[in-house]
Amino acid sequence: MKNLIRVILILCAGVLTAQNGVIKGNVFDKQSEIPLMGATVELLDVDPPVGVITDENGAFRMENVPVGRQRIRVTYLGFESITIPNIVVTAGKDAVVDVNLVEAFGQLDEVVISSGTNKERAVNKLATVSSRQFSVDEVTRFSGGRSDVGRLAANFAGVSAPDDSRNDIVVRGNSPTGLLWRLEGIPIPSPNHFSTAGTTGGPVSALNPNMLKNSDFLTSAFPAEYGNALGGVFDLGFRKGNTDDYEYSLQVGVFSGVEANVEGPLGNKGGSFLVAGRYSLVGILGQGAGGTSATPNYGDLSLNIDFGRGKAGNFSIFGIFGTSNIDFLGDDIDEDDLFAATDEDTFVDSGFGVIGLKHRINLNDKSYIKTTLSSSLSTNQFEVNRFFDQDTPQERSILFTEADNTETRVSISSLFNTKLNNKSTVRAGFVYENIGFDTLERDRNMQSDGDGDGDPDLFTFSDIDESLGIFQPYISGQYRLTEKLTLNGGLHGQYSTLSEQFVLEPRAAVNYAITPKHKINIGYGLHHQLQPLPILFLNEAVNGELVQTNKELDFTQSNHFVVGYDVRLAKSWRGKLEVYYQSISNAAIEAFPSSYSSLTEGADFGFDNDRVSLVNEGTGFNQGVEITIEKFFDKGFYGLFTSSFFESKYEGSDGIERNTPFNNGYVVNVLAGKEFKLGATGRNTWFVDTKITTSGGRYFTPANLEASQAAGFEVLQEDLAFSEQSDAYFRWDVKFGVKLNSAKKKQSHQFFVDLQNVTNNSNLFQQRYNRVTNRIDEVDQIGFFPDVGYRFQF
Repeated sequence: MKNLIRVILILCAGVLTAQNGVIKGNVFDKQSEIPLMGATVELLDVDPPVGVITDENGAFRMENVPVGRQRIRVTYLGFESITIPNIVVTAGKDAVVDVNLVEAFGQLDEVVISSGTNKERAVNKLATVSSRQFSVDEVTRFSGGRSDVGRLAANFAGVSAPDDSRNDIVVRGNSPTGLLWRLEGIPIPSPNHFSTAGTTGGPVSALNPNMLKNSDFLTSAFPAEYGNALGGVFDLGFRKGNTDDYEYSLQVGVFSGVEANVEGPLGNKGGSFLVAGRYSLVGILGQGAGGTSATPNYGDLSLNIDFGRGKAGNFSIFGIFGTSNIDFLGDDIDEDDLFAATDEDTFVDSGFGVIGLKHRINLNDKSYIKTTLSSSLSTNQFEVNRFFDQDTPQERSILFTEADNTETRVSISSLFNTKLNNKSTVRAGFVYENIGFDTLERDRNMQSDGDGDGDPDLFTFSDIDESLGIFQPYISGQYRLTEKLTLNGGLHGQYSTLSEQFVLEPRAAVNYAITPKHKINIGYGLHHQLQPLPILFLNEAVNGELVQTNKELDFTQSNHFVVGYDVRLAKSWRGKLEVYYQSISNAAIEAFPSSYSSLTEGADFGFDNDRVSLVNEGTGFNQGVEITIEKFFDKGFYGLFTSSFFESKYEGSDGIERNTPFNNGYVVNVLAGKEFKLGATGRNTWFVDTKITTSGGRYFTPANLEASQAAGFEVLQEDLAFSEQSDAYFRWDVKFGVKLNSAKKKQSHQFFVDLQNVTNNSNLFQQRYNRVTNRIDEVDQIGFFPDVGYRFQF
C-alpha cells in the first residue's frame, strides 16, 4: 500500500519549472538482463517530486528536466533500489541512462535496500575483481585525455602509460601486447590510427567516444568469457541512437579532428541509427602535430544501426572504418623528431575496419541468447628510402625497409544467459576467430653485403599468407551464497589450429561484504595468450631455405592472484586497496643463452625481426599494490587519486632475472575538477579540470657507441638488457571551458582549452644511436601542447 501511494503521488506531481531537458532509458534485471516493466523512476532534487513508470519494454522517459547534473532513483518491488547521480542534462541532447537492478536476496514486502551507483562495479555482472566501469563523460572530461579511451585508462590504478606519443596500455607491468580489445562481444584488432601489425596501441585512437556506452576495463583475473589475453581487457559497446528524435552534433578538436554525428529513430519498432565521422584537423590545416613536423592525415567513420524489436528478436549492425597516412620527408625533418630521421624518406599508410551483425532474442523472462558475427581488417604499409652520401654529388637513395601487412578476421561469438533464481545466474558461450595474416617484410638493417653491390642485402624476414583459428568455449556462473557473500566462477577453454594446443583455464572470485561500507574480494585466474603473429611467422635461413621456425610455439601462460579491499569512506567517497601477483611461464625465448624474451616485446612501434628458433621456456612475474581514493562527482566537484607500486621481472635463456622495459616501479595520478554555475538560473556552467601524473622511468638497453659507429647502425648491449632507467616522468595538464544551454531551442555549446604539460617538462622519449650525428642522442617527448575544442549539439 505504501508503494502504491508513493507511485500515485509521483504520477500526480507538478510540472517542473525548467522545461528543457529529457532523461530516458531502460531498466533491466541485472542477472537476467531482461527489461523490467513497472519500475518506478524518480527525479530527485526537485520540488515537488516527479517520476514515471517503465513500459512493457522497460523503457522510461522524463520530460522537462532542468539542465545540469541530475539524480534519479529507480525502485522495483522485490529488487534493491538504486540512485544514479551526475546525469548530465543539456538542452541540445537527450540524456540516456540504462539501469540494472539486483533482485533482493530475500522476499520483501516493500523496497527497503538502497544501493548507490559505483563506477567500480563493472557492467559485466560476473567481473568481481580488478574491474572498473567507465563512462563517456569521463573520457571527455579528464584533462590531457585527447578524447581517447586508451589515455583514459592511464588514470586508473595498475596502468602505466608514460608515453605522450602513443596510447599503449601497460597493465601491471605486462607488455601492451597482452591487452584484449573487444567490441560488442567480439575481439578486434588495435582500434588506432597508424597502428602496426601485432600492436594494441597507436598515436591516435580510431574509437569515437561519442559512440560508446558505459563499458568495462579489467586488469586481472578476468571472468571466463574473456580469453587470449594476459594483461588487460577493454570491453566496449556502442550506444544506440535516439529512438524518439533526430539529433545532430558538430565538433572540432586538435587531436580528435573535425567531427559530425547524426542519430534518430528508425522504423516503428523502437529502432534507431547512429553515424559519426571524423577527419584530422591538422591534416586539413596541413600542419604537423604530436612530436613531428610531418602532417598526419587520419579519418574514421563509425555506425550503429538498430532495427528494433521483432518476433525473430533484435538485429543491429555496427562498424568502424579508419584510414591514416603520413609522409616523413628527410629534408623537412628535425634531428629531434620522435618518429623519423633526416637521411630517410618514410611513407606510412594504415587502415582499420570492423563490421558486425548482432542478434539478441529473449527466450523467456529469465533467459536470452546473443550472437555476433563480424569481419575485421587491419592493414599497414611502411616504406623507407634511405639516402647515402647525402648533400654530395654522389647522393643516392635505395629502398631500405619495406613492410606490407594485412590481418583479416572472421569472428563469431554467442552466449546464453539465464537467471535460475534470485541467487544463481549461469552464462555459457563461445568465441571463434579465423585470423588471416598476409605479410611481406624486407629490411637491410643489420644485414651484410652478401651480393657485393656495396649495400646491405635486402633480406626477406617474412613473406607469407597464412591463417589460423582460435576457438574459445566457456561457462561461468554467479551464486549468491548469502546476502553478503557472492561467488563467481567459471571455466574457459582455448584451442589454436596452428599449434594444435588446447588448454583449460579455471577462473574464480569471491566478494564478501563485511558491512555495508566494507568489502573484500579475492580472485584467481589461469590465462593463456597466442604469441604475437609477427613473431610466429618470422623466416629463418636454414640450409639455404627460408623456414618459419617459430610457427608452432605454444601459448604463453599466466596465473593471476588478487586480493582487494573496498571501503565507502563517506557519502561520495570511496577507497580501494588491491594486492596482486602474476606468475608467467612458457614465454618465447632463444634456445641459446640470451637476454631476449617475448615478454619484452611491445616496448617499441614494431617487433624484433631476428628472433627465430624460439622455445617456450621463458618466465616472469609481476607483483604490486594499488591504492585508489575517489570522490564521485557531487556538488560540482570530483577528485581521483590512484597509485601503483609494482615490480615486473623476467628471465631469458641466460637465466638472469632482469627488469622488463615496463617496470616503472610506481605510477601516481591526481585528478580533480570543479563546475561553477553561471547566472541566476544556473543553466550554463564553466569548468576547470586538472591532472598531475608522475611515474618511474622505463628501463632500456644501452647502446654500444663504438660498435654502432663501426657497424653504421645501432648495436645494443644485450648482456645489459634493460639495465638502465630513464629519469622519472612528470606531467601536469590543466583544462578549462564553458557549457552553454539555449533557453529557447534544443541547442547546447561547449568550448574548452586543454593545456597539456603546462610546465613544459622534458620527459625522455628514447636514447638512441644517431647515424647522422654518429653519437648517442636523447630525444624528448612532446613538451607543452595546447588542445582546443568546440562542440555544438542540436
